[in-house]
Amino acid sequence: MVAHVLPFEKPVVDLVARVRELRTLAESDKRFESELRRLEERANRIARELFADLSPWQKVQLCRHPNRPYTLDYIGHLLEDFVELHGDRRFGDDAAIVGGIGLYRGRSVVVVGHQKGRTTKEKAARNFGQAQPEGNRKACRLYELADRFNMPILTFVDTPGAYPGIGAEERGQSEAIGACLAAMARVRVPIIATIIGEGGSGGALALGVANRVHVLEYGVYSVISPEGCASILWKDGSKADEAALRLRITAPELLHLKVVDRIIEEPVGGAHRDPANAARFVDEAIGDALSELSQKTASELVQDRYNRFRALGAFVS
Repeated sequence: MVAHVLPFEKPVVDLVARVRELRTLAESDKRFESELRRLEERANRIARELFADLSPWQKVQLCRHPNRPYTLDYIGHLLEDFVELHGDRRFGDDAAIVGGIGLYRGRSVVVVGHQKGRTTKEKAARNFGQAQPEGNRKACRLYELADRFNMPILTFVDTPGAYPGIGAEERGQSEAIGACLAAMARVRVPIIATIIGEGGSGGALALGVANRVHVLEYGVYSVISPEGCASILWKDGSKADEAALRLRITAPELLHLKVVDRIIEEPVGGAHRDPANAARFVDEAIGDALSELSQKTASELVQDRYNRFRALGAFVS
């Protein structure tokens, strides 16, 4: 994976590089151990201070980091015996959405998530995580499969939005998203959605009608991208930083507004700095939610989901 460094994270990256060099020396010479510990503590302290004061726009950049773990990375850490299922049985297979069946903590689950791709070729093949109608219909097919065989559903959200191309509109993009919303609303199994990067518009919501919605510490969730919002409000996409501030799309604001139910801590410097630990934190959150939801009956799960979304935006004078 090619290293990619955002301007505001460069001081941390430089320190981490020095820590790695010193760790190599400490393996052969114990005299460097005390210096290594001191440098590690300093790197962690600087990273915490720096990332505690990020602006909403910087968090948007961080959630889009090309080295950030994607759905298949989390599947690799969390699931055993995962089998990917392809196609919507109507038109074709959309690589922007991956889904299948696997074992999570010994229990069969259905997993659906966006996949952006790493290399230029893979990004193009996966359309940068922007689902076509067939991708959303594949997700819908898997929701119905999970309901039929009583398997909990885990979704991983990471998309700029559903693809708005002419072909996608001709094949019924809005209908496909609507079918996902309806299917998720009525299934009689637990649904846990985790926003692992950016959750954009209807493309995110097609995987987001869940009993519990979690967001990673530097994830965002929004009806429109900051660039799109800026181009509409001010006819100037360069004002994306101001739009990000006004949209209130960062994890703390989402939790305050009760759009999400839990913020999942990320490793120091972001999930891309330590994907294994990031997956461990996600595992803990999903495990807690699944244990809670497993105590509910099928009808209680449907009602719980209904109540959650009916309460969004409610105002009591």
